[in-house]
Amino acid sequence: MLLCRVSTVTQAVARWGRRSHRGSGLLHPALSFSSSRCHGVSSGEGNAQPAEAGPAQGQYRDSVLLPRTDFPMKLTGQKLLDRELEVQRECGFAELYSWQRQRKAKKEFCLHDGPPYANGDPHVGHALNKILKDIRNRFEMLRGRQVHYIPGWDCHGLPIELKALGELGTSGLTPLQIRQKAREFAERAIARQRAAFQRWGVMADWDNCYYTFDGTYEAAQLKVFQEMHSKGLIYQDYKPVFWSPSSRTALAEAELEYNPEHLSTAIYATFPLGTLPPKLAEADVGSISVLVWTTQPWTIPANQAVCYMPNAQYSVVKRADNSQLLLVATERAASLAVLLGTELESVGTVTGSQLEGGICKHPTIPDKEVPLLPANHVTMGKGTGLVHTAPAHGMEDYSVASQFKLSVECMVDGEGKFNELAGPELQNLFVMGEGTDKVISMLKACGALVKEEHCVHSYPYDWRTKQPVVIRPSKQWFINTASLKDKAKEVLQKVRVLPESARSSLLAMLDRRTYWCISRQRSWGVPIPVFYHKESGEPLINKHTVSHIAQLFKEKGSDCWWELPVETLLPPEVLKKSKAGPVTDYVRGEDVLDIWFDSGASWAAVLEESDSRADVYVEGKDQIGGWFQSSLLTSVAARNKAPYKSLVVHGFAVSEKGEKMSKSLGNVVDPDTVINGGKDPGAPAYGADVLRWWVAESNVFSEVQIGPTALNSARDSINKLRNTLKFLLGNLQGFDPRTQAVDPKEMHYIDQYMLHQLRDFSIKVTDAYSEFDASRAIRLLQAFIARDLSSFYFSIIKDRLYCDPEESLARRSCQTVLEEILDGVTRAIAPILPHLAEEVYLHAPGHDRGGETLFKSGWIKSSSVWRRPGLEEAVEGACAIRDSFLSSIPGKNAAQYNLTIAIEPGLLFELMESLQEEPTSTSSQLTELMMAAQTTLTSQLPRDLPPDALRSSGNFLINLEGGVIREDSTYSIAAVPTSAARCPRCRRYTAESPDCLCPRCHSILSAP
Repeated sequence: MLLCRVSTVTQAVARWGRRSHRGSGLLHPALSFSSSRCHGVSSGEGNAQPAEAGPAQGQYRDSVLLPRTDFPMKLTGQKLLDRELEVQRECGFAELYSWQRQRKAKKEFCLHDGPPYANGDPHVGHALNKILKDIRNRFEMLRGRQVHYIPGWDCHGLPIELKALGELGTSGLTPLQIRQKAREFAERAIARQRAAFQRWGVMADWDNCYYTFDGTYEAAQLKVFQEMHSKGLIYQDYKPVFWSPSSRTALAEAELEYNPEHLSTAIYATFPLGTLPPKLAEADVGSISVLVWTTQPWTIPANQAVCYMPNAQYSVVKRADNSQLLLVATERAASLAVLLGTELESVGTVTGSQLEGGICKHPTIPDKEVPLLPANHVTMGKGTGLVHTAPAHGMEDYSVASQFKLSVECMVDGEGKFNELAGPELQNLFVMGEGTDKVISMLKACGALVKEEHCVHSYPYDWRTKQPVVIRPSKQWFINTASLKDKAKEVLQKVRVLPESARSSLLAMLDRRTYWCISRQRSWGVPIPVFYHKESGEPLINKHTVSHIAQLFKEKGSDCWWELPVETLLPPEVLKKSKAGPVTDYVRGEDVLDIWFDSGASWAAVLEESDSRADVYVEGKDQIGGWFQSSLLTSVAARNKAPYKSLVVHGFAVSEKGEKMSKSLGNVVDPDTVINGGKDPGAPAYGADVLRWWVAESNVFSEVQIGPTALNSARDSINKLRNTLKFLLGNLQGFDPRTQAVDPKEMHYIDQYMLHQLRDFSIKVTDAYSEFDASRAIRLLQAFIARDLSSFYFSIIKDRLYCDPEESLARRSCQTVLEEILDGVTRAIAPILPHLAEEVYLHAPGHDRGGETLFKSGWIKSSSVWRRPGLEEAVEGACAIRDSFLSSIPGKNAAQYNLTIAIEPGLLFELMESLQEEPTSTSSQLTELMMAAQTTLTSQLPRDLPPDALRSSGNFLINLEGGVIREDSTYSIAAVPTSAARCPRCRRYTAESPDCLCPRCHSILSAP
């Protein structure tokens, strides 16, 4: 028997309780009767006031409970800006971070701030990064966690030094004078950036930030340095490094940017073989020259060898145009013949390994011989398959020199000019300019130049000066990253990376970095705490010297390195422990640490001692080879673990056309102009929340476009949201949830259903924020408002809200749900739109103004008792029937029809019976859902339906108890125009005549 089969469901429905108010009205007939939850028609909640329709209806206007609120639907211009600043003051934005740090919390959430560079004004890249972090921090705080977020600034380095000194340069200035100007410049930049971050609503204790020029920070950094040095990971060496002639300092890989349009003069040149390899000597083919190709002709004078690939095949070829014999890789011969414009006839072939023993004559330096040597870095993609090798000017070349004990002579000085070792013809010529031209002319003069061509290729530039760098050897301090690589990769596997695709880039960057040059020849930075013996040049550095210097930095700041005498920096007790000679034997070092080491040690200076691991680092993709890596390497070196549990890598802010922003293109978007407006009439004041919405709505894992289109879209989305919030607030006028809320068990089923939907929404939006996916949170919010609220629930409940008695259970039931929806939606938007959320909270019922703010009152408060799977089936089934009904009367008013629903006895029929006890009703919950004048529920359609009846049918699959109860039920409906008249008060077609009130309205107005 069917009833037995679904007894579980019917018992559950019975437990939900029966409606105690039979006089509940339905949707206001004048408002969106054709709206359908599935058709997505707007309910127009912002225009909910019934239109006047003659004097008879106008006389009842004051008896209708229309929405009332002073919450503005739209704020623009100065009013918007004033309101945001007012909200910040009134709701304690400045004190919020300190408040949450002092409260008790079971869990802490630590987002470690990667320090922005203190060298300019705030830009949209800052906005993207800081707001993205703040959204997550505010979400975690609302969830009850204690947020650990200390903003910081990277304060040292060449860009600040250059900007601070301007045209003055460093000439005639002492290191302390340079440092003072640089510090003052950095402090001004920090003040501007900090003010902008606060205006954007970023939650932090802005009076207690971290700065890499702070003595306490520098001391913590030196402790990391000392730990790494004691493990043998930091060492001094003479080897090739990236050198910036424009900055006159060594650079690390992370300080380079590659220009794909760099133009070089490439050459093909010959090195005559003075001593033939035995295999070629046997062939006795005559004089042979090795052909090499290079895009850096200026390095030819520093050549120490020519390298070949041991397992490749090489050919001696004869030029058809001049009979010259050239040694080239066999697989490159055809391409070279085309390039040289002549046939190349092979006269002999050997393997690479058979070239061993060959010795070439240097083309420009008489009597200098260079060997043929095997090397793994030789490739066949370009060139001749034989590589000119200058160990002083190439990393791979240096590896060959180390293996075969070749000389590493540096012929280039710090300004990028040839020095005296290059000879008088080249001395003082800039290697990247006239020096290159002179070397080419020298090769031409001695007959070694075979071909000269322009070559466009990717080349490293100094990321600060935007000028090309060179590779030259110098005595520098290095970190042996090769020995850290495996451990770093191991711990990185335990780190969660968003997006996951960024992990491969992180690993590739680690693979590429065999050592890290950490010394810089500048003044504005943390001094490397090393002393040098005046005679031998041997460095004095150990745990005793570094610990002492760290303590001095903590007390006095790193300026003391220049301010204090060496006797104070190297006191007798430190010298004694170091087993060193008298202090007069030593001078202090002049190099400073790479700023990537500065910021890379931030975990040691900023994070809590207990774990010193942040839950997450959030930065742009340029930090894959920068801060993410330097932090990982220093942390692994010092304590064998990553400083972060997860990484979030976001894209860059670009113009609306997807172009990189630049002043020359005129496409730079200034966040201050976005918020406050500009001189151009086309640059309105959007306010901070629009900027925050832009960040949240964007796919931050790719390039993020910003411009008028994106900003106008964000503003329009917020205004639509304000419209919905205004409707909710207006209909909660006079309602106090603390005393007037209805227990869910006593609510209308549609109201209970909405709580069920609200709970589902809250779970999904919580998951979205947890995944750093604010854009999904926005999509969920917009879908919930458009589908579940505007096009469905708001359409259905307006009659109850406006026309039922103010204190009726039906109206209070509805208001209870509206208050929960308002609260849930407001909290859901709060991480993204804190100004709007607090503004709504100031207008919302249920709490006293001047009391706690939204951000002090927690996350969305959904209850597990709101979950109603059986009820969900009942309402969803009714919605399916309603959709069929509305589809059968396209363009017509559902309220003007009487509806008959025929369902064969079964589970669907019993679920519909829970919505309407009587066979026929004008006031049941089923009628309210159908938005009809009257609803009849029966097991089969009558045979005597009038000719104008509109028939339709459909089916609905019921799935309960996880699939244990499944039933595919069919239904038929018939819609017949009602003969009832429209009530002049509620405008439902339930009155006996046009001049009479319907029974419900008559009862309300007749009540004492």
